[in-house]
Amino acid sequence: MPEDAIDAAFMERALTAARAAALHDDVPVGCVLVAGGEVLAVGENRREIDRDPTAHAEIVALRAAARYRGRWRMDDVTAYVTLEPCVMCAGALLNARVARVVIGAMDEKAGAVGSRYNVLSDPRLLHEAALTYDVAHEESASLMREFFQVRRDQ
Repeated sequence: MPEDAIDAAFMERALTAARAAALHDDVPVGCVLVAGGEVLAVGENRREIDRDPTAHAEIVALRAAARYRGRWRMDDVTAYVTLEPCVMCAGALLNARVARVVIGAMDEKAGAVGSRYNVLSDPRLLHEAALTYDVAHEESASLMREFFQVRRDQ
């Protein structure tokens, strides 16, 4: 299967997680961590339901993958994220040594992987990840637009 088809399939799993986040009134962001074609962990934003400011989809997935593997290093892992990671999440992906990050929609307000900052491609930092942008961009962006439109309408 070509890499773009693989990316699309795993991003669809991340979109499913993002939709689940919206069901409990969290911003619809999902993250899937994959190594060797195996899904290690799936995370969804859980800040509202867990009352935890660090419960972003990427952090939730990284914690689950570390528990599953029994180690914190993710140097063979690809992260599929529906929204460009923020500074905190980009830092966590960096510190976990994630090999590659595949991003759905960009976050012009708070993105740290190309929009506002370039945390995962800054050679001054301890690690750089391969980056792929705009996989299922429209679906990811649409989830965000719809979620915030409902809140504005209320």
